Amino acid sequence: MSDLSHPPSLTAPGDPAAGEPIVSTPPDPVAAPSQIVGRSPNQLAWLRLKRDRMARASAVTLVVAAVVALGAPLLGLVTGIDPTDKFVDRLNDFGMPIGYAGGISADHWLGLEPGSGRDILLQLVYGLRTSLFIAFASALLASFIGVAVGVLAGWARGWLDSVVNWLIDLTLAFPFLIFALAVIPILQDRFYSDRESPSPAFRVALIVATFGLFSWTYTARLVRGQVISLREREFVEAARAAGAGTGHILLRQLLPNIWAPILVTVSLMVPQFIAIEAALAFVNIGVTEPTPDLGRMIFNSIGYVASDPWYTLFPGLTIFLLVLAFNLLGDALRDSLDPRSTR
Repeated sequence: MSDLSHPPSLTAPGDPAAGEPIVSTPPDPVAAPSQIVGRSPNQLAWLRLKRDRMARASAVTLVVAAVVALGAPLLGLVTGIDPTDKFVDRLNDFGMPIGYAGGISADHWLGLEPGSGRDILLQLVYGLRTSLFIAFASALLASFIGVAVGVLAGWARGWLDSVVNWLIDLTLAFPFLIFALAVIPILQDRFYSDRESPSPAFRVALIVATFGLFSWTYTARLVRGQVISLREREFVEAARAAGAGTGHILLRQLLPNIWAPILVTVSLMVPQFIAIEAALAFVNIGVTEPTPDLGRMIFNSIGYVASDPWYTLFPGLTIFLLVLAFNLLGDALRDSLDPRSTR
């Protein structure tokens, strides 16, 4: 029988009120709160970009377009059709495709071109390949020139900076599209006579060179401003104090800190070049036959808009989706790389 005069103690072991020593218990690792993980600016930008649904949709669209363009020869092997093959036996007496919606069939999924009888799907896929190649090559060339000139002007300053600024203002004064319309035929006549037809590779190289040599000014002005703002920062001064040379400071200290705006500029250049290249092909100054091209497909389809609107719809819709996807991805990339962005 328990002694009721001494009720059980309500104090827990280790309670000072009971005269017992306090025993420290190690924290439970399972119940411990999760630690805050620090992230670099690049990781934060990547997280913001992944959360953007429009950026994901645009990226998927562009990846699919790139895979289709790169796999154009494989599609030709699967279908057994070359983009230059002409199926004139499937055209009527007026040169129009026989069948529904421009000759769509199991053999020709998007139909045939009126007049020539070429397969529209093969022309579209190879034309997509041509447009993407010209756009990316031109953007890389323009970015390389712009970064080199911008870094040189921002670092040297003085009279060299004044000359570069004057050259940039002079180049921006020329309307680019009108200038391209004038320069490309002149340069072509310089290398080819009236009786000679320029090779497709020459015309592609000429377009890329024209785009690159007269589109570097925006990148140069942007890089110049970034270099001027960074050249007096503490990490540059520390590199100088450590004995680093000019090349090390420019390549290892400054360029890694300005890659974000350069990347955004490239992503916005590509859709611009796609649209301009299509415009040049539309006025018959772009890529020549027999190289497939989206802009020239639209140019060739003008006379058949009423009788065969599908021929105009397919290349026009492809250009629209490409330009839209690149612009949306460029905007999302700019917002994700901006530390002040709330997205």
